[in-house]
Amino acid sequence: MTSIPQHIAIIMDGNGRWAQKLHMPRTVGHAKGAAGVRDLVEFCAHKGVKYLTLFAFSTENWSRPEEEVSTLMGLFLQYLEKELKNLSQAGVRLQVIGDVTGFAQELQDRIAEAVKATADNNGIVLTVAANYGGQWDIVQAVLRWQAAHPHTDALSLKQEQLAQYLSTAHMPDPDLLIRTGGEQRVSNFLLWQLAYAELYFTDVLWPEFDTAQMAFALDWYQTRERKFGQVKATKISA
Repeated sequence: MTSIPQHIAIIMDGNGRWAQKLHMPRTVGHAKGAAGVRDLVEFCAHKGVKYLTLFAFSTENWSRPEEEVSTLMGLFLQYLEKELKNLSQAGVRLQVIGDVTGFAQELQDRIAEAVKATADNNGIVLTVAANYGGQWDIVQAVLRWQAAHPHTDALSLKQEQLAQYLSTAHMPDPDLLIRTGGEQRVSNFLLWQLAYAELYFTDVLWPEFDTAQMAFALDWYQTRERKFGQVKATKISA
């Protein structure tokens, strides 16, 4: 088995607390957190990671203060406008999962343009989960399955069949989940897909999670024995 996870998912937590620690507005923390994404994408691609999925904005984040939500939306738009050329030159293929219809039309258009512009790239697949929730994803998968099989008894639905209708059906499930910021929960992120992921929690706040921290997480991953529900463990080779 490879020593490098094929798919890493990250809950980028701690932006606001990082800013507050420095007596700055929470919005400054979000900007700082976004600034470090490119280095991490390039680092993961160099290490051989095929898929990187970032939890950028959850369905629950709408309940945050209006100014903070507005800043998050603006940062997403700025990131797409600023980084699209860099992503394309690096061979990154961008995907966005979640209910993007909840965003302003300008942002929806930019998302569609960025996804289309990188669709033929052969490098690492960078997936941004925006206005996404794991429970929402499962419900949407059921609805899509029903629409595709209107005359099929739901009692015949198999687990592997429903998985084909999740928003991540085009990629393998995550091998490694990283959550920064000290919390130890998955917060409605990829609930179905994380069933057998290794969970790495760190107190490091997201704006401080750099390539050295990512290297620590990969080193930790190599120490894990992945059983996938079996009795005999499969040792991850170094």
